[in-house]
Amino acid sequence: MVYVLRDTPGRFVSMDPNISSHNTESTPMNKTSQPENPKCSPIPTLHFLTLIIALVGLAGNTIVLWLLGFHMRRNAISVYIFNLALADSFFLCCHLIDSLLRIADFYDFYAHNLSKEILGNISIIPYISGLSILSAISTERCLSVLWPIWYHCHRPKNTSAIICALIWVLSLLMAILDWYFSGFLNQIDHRLWKNVDFIVTAFLVFLFILLFGSSVALLAKILCGSTRKRLTRLYVTISLTVVAFLICGLPLGFYLFLIYWLGVQSHPPFCYLYQGTALLSCGNSCANPIIYFFVGSFRQHRHHRSLKRILQRALEDMPEEDERTASHLQKTIEVSESRKW
Repeated sequence: MVYVLRDTPGRFVSMDPNISSHNTESTPMNKTSQPENPKCSPIPTLHFLTLIIALVGLAGNTIVLWLLGFHMRRNAISVYIFNLALADSFFLCCHLIDSLLRIADFYDFYAHNLSKEILGNISIIPYISGLSILSAISTERCLSVLWPIWYHCHRPKNTSAIICALIWVLSLLMAILDWYFSGFLNQIDHRLWKNVDFIVTAFLVFLFILLFGSSVALLAKILCGSTRKRLTRLYVTISLTVVAFLICGLPLGFYLFLIYWLGVQSHPPFCYLYQGTALLSCGNSCANPIIYFFVGSFRQHRHHRSLKRILQRALEDMPEEDERTASHLQKTIEVSESRKW
C-alpha cells in the first residue's frame, strides 16, 4: 500500500513501507491545480460565471484591439493600452477554456487533467504582463506630471513599444523558470524551485509597490499640488483601471505566490481561493474595456458616439474645457470646408 504524506508546505511525498525513506522523491504540487480534498469539491457555479465573464471580456477587449490596431493613430499611451488589452484577452482565453474543461469534468465528460494544468500555468504569463504594463503606464504618467520638461525632452520615441516587448519576454522567461523548477516541465530539486518562486514573488511585490506608489503620487499631485493640474480623461481612465486591478486582480497574485507558501491551499476554506480569485481576476480583465468606453462616453453628445471616438476620448490627455474648444474648432473647420465645396 502506498501512502501520500505532506512533507513541507507545497509538496507531497509518496511513502511505501517497502521502500527506504532515503529513496523517496518529493515533487512540488502545481500552483494552479485544484486541491485534491474531498471536502473541497469544485463549485460549478463559479466556473459558469467565469465562462460568462470571459466571453464578455473577450468581446470588449477584441473591440479595443481592433480599434487600436487598425483604426486609430498610435501614440505612447495607446501602445500600452493595446498590449494591456492583449494580455487581458490572453488571460481570458486561458480561463475560458479551463472553465469549459472543468464544467465538462463536472458533468462526467472527458477532459484531460494535463490540459487544465497547462492552461492554468500559461495564464501566469498574461497575469505578470498585465501587472507590469499597468505599472509602466502609471509610472510614465507620474513622471510626465512630476517632471514634465525632463520627461518630454529625454523620453525616446519608441519607449512604449520597447518596454512592452521587454515585459512580454521577461514574463515568458519567469513563467518558464517557474514551470521548470516547480517540476511541471521537469523533476528537479525542490529547494531550487523555492528560490525561483521567491524571485517571481519579489518581482510581483516590486510591481505592486511601483503601481501603488506612482498612482498615489500622481493623484496627490493632481488634487493637492501647489500648481494643481487639471483632471483629464486619461487620468480618470488610468485611475479606474488601477483601482479595478487592486480590487479584482491582486487577490489571484496573493493566492499564487503567498497563500501557496503557507501550505494551507488544500484545506477549507482556502481550497476555494483559486476558483474565487480566478473569477475576480477575469472580472478585472473584463472591466478594463468597460472603463475605457464609460470614461470616453461620459458627457458626450449622442450623435458623436462612435466606438472609435469614445475610445479616443478615454485616452485624451487634455482637460475637458480644452477638449470642447478643440471640438468646436474642428466643427468650424468642417463647416467652412463644406461651404467652400
